Amino acid sequence: MEIMEKVVIKAERRQVTGKKVRALRRQGKLPAVLYGHRFEPTPVTLDKKSASRILHHVTSSSLVTIELDGTEHATLVRDKQRDFILGDLLHVDFMVVSMTETLRAMVGIEISGNAPAVKDHNGVLITGLTELEVECLPQDLPERIVVDISNLKEIGDGIHVRDIHLSDKVRVLSDPEEMVVIITTMAPEVVEEEVLVEEAAEEPKVIERGKREEKEGEE
Repeated sequence: MEIMEKVVIKAERRQVTGKKVRALRRQGKLPAVLYGHRFEPTPVTLDKKSASRILHHVTSSSLVTIELDGTEHATLVRDKQRDFILGDLLHVDFMVVSMTETLRAMVGIEISGNAPAVKDHNGVLITGLTELEVECLPQDLPERIVVDISNLKEIGDGIHVRDIHLSDKVRVLSDPEEMVVIITTMAPEVVEEEVLVEEAAEEPKVIERGKREEKEGEE
């Protein structure tokens, strides 16, 4: 489980809304909005260059501090709108959270290590869940959950939600029986497809050989 260091982005209140925000983007500003429980929705602008660099590294469970009018607000990134062609950020939604109230969030799973069963037994690593739902205080929210697969040594070995141990401050809400990863053999239909492909690739060689033999016999 990884908890990211404090991330702070400075913001300014924004009066411009609608189509007029295009002018702000040309000035190097990134439109955004702050909203949340007991927090009036507030349009703001960020420095596009620095904010884009910072937001590139944060996940949906990363705590981002927005500094507005000298006050810091703990937030989670809830939506990033990007230019379809260039990929540049166009708008960001930040949800303001209370540091004294628990919240529910989805935390991404990151697979780490190598499973011996893949190399030793020609196993195939199948991924199930890619994120877990957790409940905790904002400051205890993990940026990501790292799952080590180096102990998966045999076919059939796997890791379920119940096998993942987090801080006592974090409560996992996902079903304990849900599979995260499992080692299995190659699916029968995949094996059959590979055999057919190999046979199809070899067949022209057999035909050519037969033609050469016929020609040699005629000679």
